[in-house]
Amino acid sequence: MLDPSVLREDFPLLMKRNLIYFDNAATSQKPLQVIEAMRNFYENINSNIHRGVYSLSMEASRAYEDAREVVKDFIRAKYLEEVVFTSGATQSLNIVAYMLAPKLSPGDNIVVSIMEHHSNMLPWVRISKLRGVELRVVRLSKDYVINYEELTELVDKKTKIIAISHMSNVLGTIVDIRAVSKLARENESFLVVDGAQSVPHMPVSVRDLDVDFLVFSGHKMLGPTGIGVLYIKKEIQEFLEPPFTGGGTVEDVTLKNGTLEVKFLRMPWSLEAGTPNIAGAIGLSEAIKYLSKVGMENVILHEKALTAYTLKEVSNDELLSKYVKIYGPTNLEVRGGIVAFNVDDMNPNLVASFMDAYNVAVRSGYHCAQPLHEYIGAKLGTVRASYYIYNTKEEISLMIDALRELVKNRKILQATRNNDII
Repeated sequence: MLDPSVLREDFPLLMKRNLIYFDNAATSQKPLQVIEAMRNFYENINSNIHRGVYSLSMEASRAYEDAREVVKDFIRAKYLEEVVFTSGATQSLNIVAYMLAPKLSPGDNIVVSIMEHHSNMLPWVRISKLRGVELRVVRLSKDYVINYEELTELVDKKTKIIAISHMSNVLGTIVDIRAVSKLARENESFLVVDGAQSVPHMPVSVRDLDVDFLVFSGHKMLGPTGIGVLYIKKEIQEFLEPPFTGGGTVEDVTLKNGTLEVKFLRMPWSLEAGTPNIAGAIGLSEAIKYLSKVGMENVILHEKALTAYTLKEVSNDELLSKYVKIYGPTNLEVRGGIVAFNVDDMNPNLVASFMDAYNVAVRSGYHCAQPLHEYIGAKLGTVRASYYIYNTKEEISLMIDALRELVKNRKILQATRNNDII
């Protein structure tokens, strides 16, 4: 098992600030190893890549492609060409949507779930309107898990795309992607998986899951912002064309008889138009090395233990169990390190502000999943505590203490917020 007290020493911000950081689903903190790797690039090998034949450019190119190799091994991709660097999961999903759009015709349908992050919902809303296809939404069954029976009913031979999160950024629900993949294969559908909350927190093998596309962001897994990954199974790459073009994506551009003819590079390079985030890719690879050293099995076990401790502390407290409502599966086998909750009928932003006074950083609002919040009856949003490798049970106990004070003073706080008293 990992030791958070030892790992915390690698994170400058956590060592410098008196802060309990429970907003890891939004972004994680960065270890010194990642910071130093990026600094080393800018100080010692900064150059543009791929097109330079001088030694500095070639060294930078090797570092960038080495980072791709690290990502490939981490998600157990089969080929280096299956790993595309992007700005993040959001851009990755939009790229997939616009690559698959030409494959859609009126009468086809796309299937998503109600618990999708807006980044894995809005692109499909737009594409469905552009192409005149139906967008079907799978709801939840009891205990906040995907309704697999309804999913089976909604997916048919006209389903061209199934787009689904591996793990909910609100409920912590872990989806059985292998079961969804089986359904996709039976109906010859493309399977697009949002791994933004799963890849940073558990072992993920694209080969074992048998997905066509997988996306995730570096900043949620100890890496820098502005870097993400799009995995595309090699077997389907020949049927896809890049939706965006530019420098670095072509092998040959010629003018013949007044017509420009373009020959694109093969993937992933045809999808990495312009100068990429070279330092970001290097920083992400260093973050992956860090997580690999910790062990992804250890990461998910640690976070499940923190989640179990949170649920137990709330349910065993006479006051909190009465006024704190927690959303998400009670079965920890299908739940990751995310706990979304509300306190009585208080506005989530007021709760988060109160927690901040106790140096507890939690997220509040819709978490880019407004349809899900309306579906579960949390119309003002939720408060979300999300855990990572440097968080401890002791920190959770302090959050619980703050929640207890909040519940005791909820009427005064609500009255103050409503300007009933001055």
